[in-house]
Amino acid sequence: MSTESSDSSSLKRVRTIADFQFGRGTGKELFPDDCTFRLSSTKRIRYVMSGKTRLATVRAGDGRLTLGKEAGAKLCGILSAPAYRATVRNDVAEFVVAGKNAMSKHVISADPGIRAGDEVMVCDEQGGFLGIGNAVLSGEEMLAFNYGVAVQVRKGS
Repeated sequence: MSTESSDSSSLKRVRTIADFQFGRGTGKELFPDDCTFRLSSTKRIRYVMSGKTRLATVRAGDGRLTLGKEAGAKLCGILSAPAYRATVRNDVAEFVVAGKNAMSKHVISADPGIRAGDEVMVCDEQGGFLGIGNAVLSGEEMLAFNYGVAVQVRKGS
């Protein structure tokens, strides 16, 4: 059973997590003051909502954020390239938009600071947001490998 809350301490908490995960100042940009929260049965923050749109989920295992596509697109506008981005060739962009994984052989650039398990935005060659997902490889490995999944895409734009 989940309950809804608009507690300011919950807002402060998710903003702090975002600042830690993506860099100082991103939390305030990602999560507006009118966010609401759905709590788990143990009263922990589970979902961050803006109206009926899920912006993020707080992962139970490690407390980090998993972003929805709206928050991913917003983050793409907040952070300057190449931060938390994997850029794929334009000819495979339609597959990522459809929610398919970004394969290593299609990645043409990636933030060298990406670590496996990080939340990553997948962009086209012009920097347009295509989708959001979980990095399977580090940024350097994405460029070095010619096969395998680089980013496990959860949501395409």
